[in-house]
Amino acid sequence: MSAPAWLTARPIAHRGLQDAAKGLAENSIGAAEAAIAGGFAIECDVQLSRDGEAMVFHDDNLRRLTRARGALAERNVAELQTLALRDGGERIPTLPQFLARIGSRTPLICELKSAFDGDMRLAERVAEIAGPYAGPLALKSFDPAVIAHLRARHDGLAPLGIVAEADYKGWYWRALSAEQKRTCAAFAHYPQTRPDFLSWRVDDLPHPTPFLLRTLRGLPVMTWTVRTPTQRRAAARWADQIIFEGAAAD
Repeated sequence: MSAPAWLTARPIAHRGLQDAAKGLAENSIGAAEAAIAGGFAIECDVQLSRDGEAMVFHDDNLRRLTRARGALAERNVAELQTLALRDGGERIPTLPQFLARIGSRTPLICELKSAFDGDMRLAERVAEIAGPYAGPLALKSFDPAVIAHLRARHDGLAPLGIVAEADYKGWYWRALSAEQKRTCAAFAHYPQTRPDFLSWRVDDLPHPTPFLLRTLRGLPVMTWTVRTPTQRRAAARWADQIIFEGAAAD
């Protein structure tokens, strides 16, 4: 599938148009509605509940975004939807609830979170949800195995993208094996993933990988997370669209 024009037609609000001062929590339906009202596309994240539902939530732990503790994956949907988000008090939406609210009003770029452990249950659940959805929807992940799985099992379902950065040396990537780090850094998974678009870390621009994929393969590049004028200028030169927070889209 080639990347559709809607994928980079408008700035993309990072986890919705979140604003703690206004009670709009990241990845909440309120933040999604605010993004739509502003004319923006939306990026969201999904994690898998204990009973196999895709929950619109970024962290694998509940502590930062709710007043609960522990892993999201240890609770089922009913338990998770009793928890209020710290900013604004909304409940954690499921991906079906999120899509039902958005409808076809704006593009949604959905990031599938992964522990890089080969578990494809979330990918399969998202594919099941995405199948009947009529609106503009793209799927992406840091984990090339997830995108390779979707490419092999559900090719044509939605545009598929890789989220990437220049290297994988930091603490955040401690769960990856040395081989996984090398594969991601070298983009050596390309024959298996064949991404339709790239989502690249703005502070790692310019970089040969997005430059070559954009120039030689025609892959659109969106860049994250743009918050400052300096980042906005880098994005304007080296990417096709921004994933932003705050006033960076102005």
